[in-house]
Amino acid sequence: MWVERNRSWFATVALGGYVLPRIWKRTLMVTAVSVIVTVLYHAVPVFHHSIGDKPFALIGLPLGIFLGFRNNAAYERFWEGRKLWGSLVNTSRSLTRQVLTLLEPEEGPGAPKPDALIAFERHFVHMIIGYVHALRHHLRDTDSTSTLERILPPGELDRVRGDDNVPLALLQRMGELMSEARQRHWVNPYHVAIFEQSLVSLTDIQGACERIKSTPIPYSYTVLMHRIVAGYCTLLPFGLDETAGDATPLVVLAISYAFFGLDAIGAEIEQPFGTDINDLPLGGISTTIERNLRARLREELPPAAAPYKGVLT
Repeated sequence: MWVERNRSWFATVALGGYVLPRIWKRTLMVTAVSVIVTVLYHAVPVFHHSIGDKPFALIGLPLGIFLGFRNNAAYERFWEGRKLWGSLVNTSRSLTRQVLTLLEPEEGPGAPKPDALIAFERHFVHMIIGYVHALRHHLRDTDSTSTLERILPPGELDRVRGDDNVPLALLQRMGELMSEARQRHWVNPYHVAIFEQSLVSLTDIQGACERIKSTPIPYSYTVLMHRIVAGYCTLLPFGLDETAGDATPLVVLAISYAFFGLDAIGAEIEQPFGTDINDLPLGGISTTIERNLRARLREELPPAAAPYKGVLT
């Protein structure tokens, strides 16, 4: 995600944004077509024909509306993904607090915690951290093995290695650990539902993220938008030569940049869990959660996530 906010208005207009690298080829191609059409229109009498600007005015208005609708739909997916990861932050913090405060020695409240219980709490919190990183890798279709090797307690990685859904397997394992704690009388029966609700919340968050990832905006709608925008911008000079004259290429350049840019932005934020510049910074959020949870254990904290060239991934 682009997080740089220190540029002035003029620097933002001149240098800001990353949509131009995605659309400059198609924009220059359409502009080159407009240059050729303009030269032929004025130099060769047989080409001195224009279809007028009325068809483009009629098409341009609904095209802008449809692009706005598609971008709104894409942004809703982006914002829902951000809210889900905000819920993941809160749920992981709450579950850690519950583990560290609601688990009690078998002797009852007030008794010193045995080493086995302290080790169990640390073990469980590391599982929560591992789950957050595993979910990030799961949503980005990357391998989580190297990340989990440094986080999960010994033997836990072997339990989930090769699983099709590693974060789901970690949730299953956390449920089993909580069952073991209950059998060892570390969990008050009245608190079992509290822990279970936290695990259910993690499951709901993961399911909602998987729904966004696996259900994109209908492909036929996206293809139709690409085709209409490309056709509109390519044919634009045939309707502007009569009114814009020699300035036709400049007008086409400005209009095509606007339409191609809006089209590209919608396509980029449609899948918010990817690694594009404007996608969600799952790596930064995961690191923040890890730092928060390790701080509760009084452990050494990993370096805070920092943007690279204004971008936080």
